[in-house]
Amino acid sequence: MAVVSISEKIYSLAGILDNTNQWKKEGRKIVFTNGVFDLLHKGHVFSLTQAAKEGDILVIGLNSDGSVKRLKGDSRPINDQESRALLLAALAMVDAVVIFEEDTPLKLITSILPGVLVKGGDYTIDEIAGAKEVIANGGKVVINPILDGFSTTAIIKAISQ
Repeated sequence: MAVVSISEKIYSLAGILDNTNQWKKEGRKIVFTNGVFDLLHKGHVFSLTQAAKEGDILVIGLNSDGSVKRLKGDSRPINDQESRALLLAALAMVDAVVIFEEDTPLKLITSILPGVLVKGGDYTIDEIAGAKEVIANGGKVVINPILDGFSTTAIIKAISQ
């Protein structure tokens, strides 16, 4: 198996579509999850490890800096999108990272149409962007539990005190 450099795991929209189409042709199950991943912590690693177990290829949709600001406020993100993408791509269980500009990854999910859509937390399927489309395409949605005691917001709060 060829060794892929970390930066080669960060894709444009066109690049991820080419690769996901190829992976699907090879019969590989694509798993998609998304998030801000501002300060990478143990909870993220746990969640991504659980997500990776659902298939063969783990693709992460990463909120752009503009998207994070709109969702979390002007003080976020702490780390810029290139830094966050590089850290995620460095993780062994991550096969691909793609940055999206919108507030939700709906457009990205409907473009990729993964076999499995994973979200962490206490969401219901109705609240997860792309869930309806993935299910309609024969895929499934998995809601993984969050590791208690680990959150970026809590880390930022602890640092600022």
